Amino acid sequence: MSQTSQASRAPSEATDGPAHRHGKSSRRTLPARPRWLMLAIIALLHAYIGWRLLTPLPVAIGWKVAGALWLVASTILIPLGLMSRALQREPLATLLNWTGMMAVGVFSSLFVLTLLRDVVLGVAMAFSVLDAQLVTRSAVIVLIMTAAATVLGFYNARRLARVVDVDIPIANLPPELKGFTIVQLSDIHVSSTIRRRYIEAIVDAANELKPDLIAITGDLVDGSVPALRDHIAPLGRLTSRHGTYVCTGNHEYYSGAPAWVEELRRLGLTVLENQHVVLDHEGAALTVAGVTDFGAHHFDEEKRSDPQAAAAGSPDGVPRVLLAHQPRSAPAAAEAGFDLQLSGHTHGGQFWPWMYFVPLQQPFVHGLHRLDRLAVYVSRGTGYWGPPKRFGAPSEITRIRLMPGKA
Repeated sequence: MSQTSQASRAPSEATDGPAHRHGKSSRRTLPARPRWLMLAIIALLHAYIGWRLLTPLPVAIGWKVAGALWLVASTILIPLGLMSRALQREPLATLLNWTGMMAVGVFSSLFVLTLLRDVVLGVAMAFSVLDAQLVTRSAVIVLIMTAAATVLGFYNARRLARVVDVDIPIANLPPELKGFTIVQLSDIHVSSTIRRRYIEAIVDAANELKPDLIAITGDLVDGSVPALRDHIAPLGRLTSRHGTYVCTGNHEYYSGAPAWVEELRRLGLTVLENQHVVLDHEGAALTVAGVTDFGAHHFDEEKRSDPQAAAAGSPDGVPRVLLAHQPRSAPAAAEAGFDLQLSGHTHGGQFWPWMYFVPLQQPFVHGLHRLDRLAVYVSRGTGYWGPPKRFGAPSEITRIRLMPGKA
């Protein structure tokens, strides 16, 4: 049994624009100048790759021409893939998204490895050990490593996420809650490349774990309700003792959060927008709360993320678990008196080397961390965003067990 606390206010007509009232995305189209600047940068980076790699390759001119044509195609496909959601025509939009995102994945590894190759060649030149053989072989090695990262990354992204078991100690945990199991799903990103069969496999795997509770920590979707309703429908089959609870992520707001909240509730999922429920488990109470995305106020000031509001009215002395999409909600969650925060958002960096850049925005990249009394677990995500590629940051279905411990 559970008791729900309504801590968030209904949107007002005075502050909500048409996009909010009708469940449409609030993301604005880039102005003409930034769009052309982005295209120019993409073109220049591809030209840099061609200049540094194609020239020294020990292959016939025909292969070099083919490589140049691929770089031209990639230059065109990447922006088309990024803008494909604006198209209303299928299957063209899906085709452009698939090809564009694959191009992004290949380009990312190719650019980073080309840059690293130039660093190595620069060091070799500084020590007077640079020769034609090193220049040629290093260009070939970059292509081989890019191909390997792309193939392995595609396999890792498209396979079913593996189960990761995590025991989290909670101070003063009642004996009845020892071993309480939460299955966390996060950052699935249902879109043109993640469809119904992908979701069905995740649902089946989660149900097999027979958890006490299922928590979905945001970024379920990349698209509108009409476009993705059928693909996300299997989530309605998720089963656990106490139900499925959801917090919104930034991509829900990009995709029209009000409409998605309504749709998820129609499926039988409990969406917590700065709210909490109090669960009765074997005679012991557990507070489970959820906040809106850390940046929700940029779309609707009425939905500003507020851990204090989510905890308001919850019973004292009862363990509190918070679903918060972004790890950077942790300081506010600790101040609000939560014992555990479950987050996602980072994807663990998704593929090398971007995990090293996550700390520029978030306090934690993945795994279990502590902030004073608060335990924070950050999932690498159950799906992927953008390129169907995971390398060095495997996806996960997280099985969490609450255990007695010290703060």
